[in-house]
Amino acid sequence: MDAISYKLPVFEGPLDLLLQLIQKNKLNICDIPIAELLTQYMETIERWKEADLEVATEFLEMAARLVQIKSAMLLPRHEEAEELRRELTGELIEYQLCQEAARRLAARNIGGDLFLREPEEIEPDHTYRRQHEAGELFHAYLAAAGRGKRRLPPPPQAFSGIVSRTIVSVASKITDVLGRLYRRSSVSYRSLFQSAGNKSELVATFLALLELIKDKRIRVDGEGEEQYVRLREGETVGD
Repeated sequence: MDAISYKLPVFEGPLDLLLQLIQKNKLNICDIPIAELLTQYMETIERWKEADLEVATEFLEMAARLVQIKSAMLLPRHEEAEELRRELTGELIEYQLCQEAARRLAARNIGGDLFLREPEEIEPDHTYRRQHEAGELFHAYLAAAGRGKRRLPPPPQAFSGIVSRTIVSVASKITDVLGRLYRRSSVSYRSLFQSAGNKSELVATFLALLELIKDKRIRVDGEGEEQYVRLREGETVGD
């Protein structure tokens, strides 16, 4: 069952009454003094009751809302009160804007007898009338061509450095270094890397030298360009 609504004289609802009180008492709508507004609001409701006018439920609900905000402002922390007051201020400003829009529409006689025209079918005009500079068209072409290339799968050459890369093991380079040292008493440190064909072989050679030094099978003497790699005493071909 629909609730029975009452239309009191002058005021359309509680927000209308609050706006009237704010304007009458020249209050700041963006910083409403809740205590003063509540006093004025309750005095208006009491006058209605004295005149034997029945007060609608929505007006009483607004009174309870104002009392709640005032009570929250008495607490040590006012965060809840400020939030409730901001919510009420937003509703009042929105209602005020709606009233202003209604007044403007009424001034234009909108809302009375209206003549409505059915929408007409309009043939679309697909003629492109914009003029372009030659450079603009050229750059647009390059951008479109670039996007098209990005959608293509990568060519096989893009994987050649990954798929066809030779993996050199550290063990093989250990054998290679020892073999060269067994044939000669010492070899230049740089010469061990000069024959490397790729980064993988360079890294494997370096790791092989570190492994042999850690196992105390070789030693590195000298500094700078005069570094030489030699077998440690006691290291033989059969080890």
